[in-house]
Amino acid sequence: MTYQICTRCIMDTSDPGITFDKDGVCSHCHEYDRRAARELLPPGERSSRLEALAAQIRREGQGRDYDCILGVSGGADSSYVAYLAKSLGLRPLAVHFDNGWNSELAVDNIKTLLSTLEIDLYTYVVDWDEFCDLQKSFLKASVPNAEIPTDHAINAVLWDAANRHGLRYILNGSNLETEGIMPLAWTYTAMDFFHIQAIQQQFGSRPLKSFPRLGVFKFLYYVFVRRIRFINLLNFVRYDKAQAVDLLEAQCGWRPYPQKHYESVWTRFYQGVYLIEKFGFDKRKPHYSTLINSGQLSREEALAKLQAENYPADLAAQDRDFVLKKFGLGEADYVSLLTEASKSHLDYPNLSGVYLRSSKPLEWFKKIARSS
Repeated sequence: MTYQICTRCIMDTSDPGITFDKDGVCSHCHEYDRRAARELLPPGERSSRLEALAAQIRREGQGRDYDCILGVSGGADSSYVAYLAKSLGLRPLAVHFDNGWNSELAVDNIKTLLSTLEIDLYTYVVDWDEFCDLQKSFLKASVPNAEIPTDHAINAVLWDAANRHGLRYILNGSNLETEGIMPLAWTYTAMDFFHIQAIQQQFGSRPLKSFPRLGVFKFLYYVFVRRIRFINLLNFVRYDKAQAVDLLEAQCGWRPYPQKHYESVWTRFYQGVYLIEKFGFDKRKPHYSTLINSGQLSREEALAKLQAENYPADLAAQDRDFVLKKFGLGEADYVSLLTEASKSHLDYPNLSGVYLRSSKPLEWFKKIARSS
């Protein structure tokens, strides 16, 4: 494919699935527009709809220790959701999935934030040996989304916590205005436990006994029987990330990260080095392109940021040594992972007919899960 970059954002032909219109505007920008019209509330309705939702959560939570579940990672999005939840008079239980890769700053941010907001915390600590083996299986499978084990477990822990406490609402930091663009070729859904299990059976050395799982039938039980709802709270407000970070710093003692998802040592190495070296996927491109589309960053600023240093060389080297040691890999092992032919997630057993973003069943499930 001849190289081309979007005239509106900075997505380019490093995404093999990208297309451009006659004006050079890419398919991601057009999809963002369609999703914004469908998912974002009109500015004049946001305040009233948000308060109505909060009132419903408060009402249904009466007589319980908490009225909702809140996922926290230490990152800006989930931290701002925590701040919003308290400002709305909600009584959330914060839930954190500890996969063994938290940076010191993330741990400190979670502690400082929740202490300031007076929110209780439940932390699920994964069985490291089992989880490490699963993460290495995804690396050996040579697929682009090596974060699936973490993302699936986070979802499973959140839904299980809501069920255990008899709560219907899970608040999370997923949102369109900072996360609306991600090429399908660069990722795959984390919900597909069948896919996770298939990769582990082929490449792993141990069975998944304690790993948190959220299969199709459990998910349907939670949605249709327990009527648990996943709430993208930031879609109810005008979410300006820079302003949110300033507020969290000033009022909660929260400290920012140099890049998105730097709260995890593994994630910053995976996105800042591994994905780029092995697949040529630079996730700053969709992240900045989303901010361009939501009016929080100019295209010129994004291009300049893309040319700036993504990952300080000394930190990258330090993280590389740490990651290899934690995984029990030698230099030759790592080089072998990088040079192994790249695969698609669809090359392995999967339930893509149910879970792919474009599938009608998944859109139906999402609609049910979002409804109140």
